[in-house]
Amino acid sequence: MDLRNIKLIISYDGTNYHGWQIQGDRPTIQGIIESKLRMITGEEIRVTASGRTDAGVHAIKQVANFKTRSDLKPLDIKKALNSLLPEDIYIKDAEYVSLDFHARYMARSKTYEYRILNRKEPDIFTRKYHWHVLPPLNIEDMAKALSLIIGTHDFSSFRSSGSSVLSSVRTIFRAELILDQETIGLLKIVMEANGFLRHMVRNIVGTIVQLGYGKIDLSKFREIFALRDRRAAGIKAPAHGLFLIDVRY
Repeated sequence: MDLRNIKLIISYDGTNYHGWQIQGDRPTIQGIIESKLRMITGEEIRVTASGRTDAGVHAIKQVANFKTRSDLKPLDIKKALNSLLPEDIYIKDAEYVSLDFHARYMARSKTYEYRILNRKEPDIFTRKYHWHVLPPLNIEDMAKALSLIIGTHDFSSFRSSGSSVLSSVRTIFRAELILDQETIGLLKIVMEANGFLRHMVRNIVGTIVQLGYGKIDLSKFREIFALRDRRAAGIKAPAHGLFLIDVRY
């Protein structure tokens, strides 16, 4: 059978996983999907995602691909995977793509959404999917700070250590704060970029939340951004409020 390339659209609740990438015996999204594909195809399969999500981070639309010589059609693979995967991982779609398609290298942009619940009362039913911030936040100043990061910049101030990438320059196409119309106090920070550095979204969100409750002001935010020094920026927002919501090619 000729080699075939299959693209998957995946959603997952990252609560119980140590991120996307295989990490020894720790449960990861990649590890579980690959183990189920081995059962289905009888092959050693390597699944490549658009990017790694950290431990506890969720995905509404993660894109991945893998190559196989199996004669199973994509729809059959989708059904088989969903019958074997745990309930917190779901294959939304599967299709043939050209052999040169690469989920990571061909991605033109990725969009992340960070959810903050800004009110005194917690929501015990959704607490695993947002950061509960009690002090009232200055939404107007937070939105202004987000507008400052749009464009092509060096994001060293928001890059965590441990990354092997050589450049900290990224282009942000969209950065905005949205008030949810259904849940009182729920804020969504949405960022779309051509790529993200390690913990970049969470570090930006953590700094902007500190601005929101008055620990820093807009001029200090500009200074932090310009310094290109992670030590100058704010805290890293918790992983469980972060969602990968779209990947564009």
